[in-house]
Amino acid sequence: MNGDWLLTGRDGRLSVYLPSHGAALWRAERTPEGPWEAPRRIGGDQELRPDGGLAAGRGANGYTHLVAWRPTGAGRSVLVHTTHFRPRLAPLDWQPVGHPNKQGDRTGTPAVAVDARGRAHVFVRNGGGGLSMVAEQEKGGWDPWRDLKGRGVQEAPAAVTSDAGLVEAYAPVEGGIAHWSQDKPGARPALGERLDAAVRPGTLRALATSAEHTTVFFTDDGTGELCAWRPGGKAVPLVPAAGPGPVSAVRTVIDGHDCTLVAQRAAGSGRVAFAAYPSELEEMGASWTESGPVLPADATVSLALDADGRLVAASLSPSSGQLLLSRRKDEAGLALGAWEAV
Repeated sequence: MNGDWLLTGRDGRLSVYLPSHGAALWRAERTPEGPWEAPRRIGGDQELRPDGGLAAGRGANGYTHLVAWRPTGAGRSVLVHTTHFRPRLAPLDWQPVGHPNKQGDRTGTPAVAVDARGRAHVFVRNGGGGLSMVAEQEKGGWDPWRDLKGRGVQEAPAAVTSDAGLVEAYAPVEGGIAHWSQDKPGARPALGERLDAAVRPGTLRALATSAEHTTVFFTDDGTGELCAWRPGGKAVPLVPAAGPGPVSAVRTVIDGHDCTLVAQRAAGSGRVAFAAYPSELEEMGASWTESGPVLPADATVSLALDADGRLVAASLSPSSGQLLLSRRKDEAGLALGAWEAV
């Protein structure tokens, strides 16, 4: 899953999304903080590529956009998209959005971000090793595919929407990370600054961390440190990575301070590890605090803020289907309630 899979819908209910054996599933709360529906398949009987990589992004309007690869024949695939308007309403059927090279096989894991006008922007590596994007039109349909250039793009890009509603993308490239950003709504994201770093593949996660900046988190493959980078500055080591893959990250207020919280399943203990620090002050450092039970090895973690702005943490094991949730307590610090099975 590329992007956070725990999301708050327009009506305040939480939903979770996950790929499953050539399909995508979702579950949702029946009422905010209430019982959950059973998992349901997205898009009816339409088959997805099991290795395609499901991507998710949420707009400011509360709508969730999902993107995946669908096979169309021998050696051919096409990217498909759906919108989920409300957790208790089924997502729309999968609709094709094309291929970055017009036709061909899967080229890489997609990423999706949604601008201030509710338009999904889909990013994916193209056959030439650069990054391509296709954007949703405001009144329906899709713009033509755009080649955003770049070289040596690897798996998997991270897409993010700034507080100003502009779309940005980060992608691991040979020897570092490349960054693309819009200068105005609807503009083609321009290739900008590059960071030279030893990036562990599959560890990028991006977050809007202030009114002016987005931050990308990644694991340094040489040191094992979880690092943060904002274009215009240097990458800052934050804390040793707790486990493999990307962290989940969210901004939240802790004791009156704007903080960034990251979470990951700890490879050593198997529990969920949390680390918080004042937003964009990575030089202050952070440390992990573990919570909850020991989780299966394939479990991942996702963070969200509910309709009241309260932190919710979830862990999900695709192999067992085990979904656990914990909510922040109404007390000082970052105290979480008991982890409960859904």
